[in-house]
Amino acid sequence: MPDDAAAARAAAEEESAFSHDPVDPDATASYGTHPDQVIDFYAPRTAGDAPAPLVVVLHGGAWRARYDRMHVTPFADFLARRGFAVANVEYRRGGDTEPAGGTPPAGRWPDTFEDVAAALDALPDLARTALPGADVRRTVLTGHSAGGHLALWAAARHVLPADSPWRLPEAAPLRGVVALAPIADFTVAEHLAVCEHASLQLLGGTEHFEQRLPYADPSLLLPTGIATTLVQGRADLVVPEAVSEAYADAAANAGELVGLTLLADVGHFPLIDPTADACAAVAEEIAQLAW
Repeated sequence: MPDDAAAARAAAEEESAFSHDPVDPDATASYGTHPDQVIDFYAPRTAGDAPAPLVVVLHGGAWRARYDRMHVTPFADFLARRGFAVANVEYRRGGDTEPAGGTPPAGRWPDTFEDVAAALDALPDLARTALPGADVRRTVLTGHSAGGHLALWAAARHVLPADSPWRLPEAAPLRGVVALAPIADFTVAEHLAVCEHASLQLLGGTEHFEQRLPYADPSLLLPTGIATTLVQGRADLVVPEAVSEAYADAAANAGELVGLTLLADVGHFPLIDPTADACAAVAEEIAQLAW
């Protein structure tokens, strides 16, 4: 259990990250018929006519419906003010109905994965229309927590099992992935009971967990051949450092070098908080891949 000081700091960090007003997008486009199958677009706020790299944001929230893309709109705007074109992706999550006195289930199988795959497939054409100044040839995926998992997974679709409906014939044309405190290794996450066993719920419970693991767990979908960096707060009480380290170890065992940036005295939420130094560090990691 965390000590009182660590818990108080984590609570303050979360409060700060969620204190910002939502930022309206410049455009919104649908990639399907469900209300959650939408992408918000933010044009780069910097002057100039040069095409801007496209950053695709996949929000976190343990794949649960109570958390939608609104809480990362200040982060999307922060990246736009840094000169990036930004696509903030929504997708179907679990727990539309909150159980009395309990935590709603995480994710939907297979809907959550179907949506992320469909959104990424549709994104280049949607971005060309919604953000003419975006350079889709310089696309970087980023995501926070559960969204970090989805970013890693989306970049690994070409190494999914052959019978996966989401498998791509070749690697997506990405500049790279910057995963922020990602739930990147489901076995370790379950051992640590991350987000009240959210990854177990995402895959449909104990009955389906082992069977679906090869289709969903980024640590089993290696090597990808795509430049990947994980950014992790060392004081993260939500998704502990051990989860990111397990993914980096799995990548190394597969013969792939993955960057792991560990930020001292940083918890889970400063990575997406525009007022935090950690968020500026995230933008620098994205810029190293994008520019």
